[in-house]
Amino acid sequence: MDPSKIEFLGEKQLVNIVPNFNLDIIYLISGSVGPFRAGLPVKVPIWLAVSLKQKQKCRIINQEWMNIESLNDRKEMEKMSKLFTEMPSNHYIDESQILLNVANDDIPDADRIRTSVKDIWDIRMSKLRTSVDAFVKSEGVHARLDHLTAMEINSIRPLLPHALDQMLRIQSANMGEINSQYSGKK
Repeated sequence: MDPSKIEFLGEKQLVNIVPNFNLDIIYLISGSVGPFRAGLPVKVPIWLAVSLKQKQKCRIINQEWMNIESLNDRKEMEKMSKLFTEMPSNHYIDESQILLNVANDDIPDADRIRTSVKDIWDIRMSKLRTSVDAFVKSEGVHARLDHLTAMEINSIRPLLPHALDQMLRIQSANMGEINSQYSGKK
């Protein structure tokens, strides 16, 4: 799955908006949204919030987890833990990028939030590369990586099968050499 498909899935996450218009319930394939009353918050999918924001029809309310204190705490927890910590959303990187790109003016401390999310991403990707390296070097056959998000899993997906295929070829070649040595001595 490429990053755009994962982002598409992330756009289905719900976010609160404050519309500046009135409209009854909208019936969508994925479910109904609304009713919309000017000045009253309503939950909508991110894709709809983005569309309404671009048309200047709403103000996007920041996600609860997208505040600088919470993100800095999460960053410190991620640094201290050898394992991956649970993220507030399976699409935290997608959600934050989309919302910060469109609703920069609606989100307090947007630049600091962007930096904290990027720091968390970098810490987790470093941890993931280290984990994959240790897995490959140990010649493991399975691994358990809890609390990875869709985008993080997707980032190693192209690399890991090729690395494992190469390991299998090397092991097969080594086994062939060993077998030929034993068969030659008999």
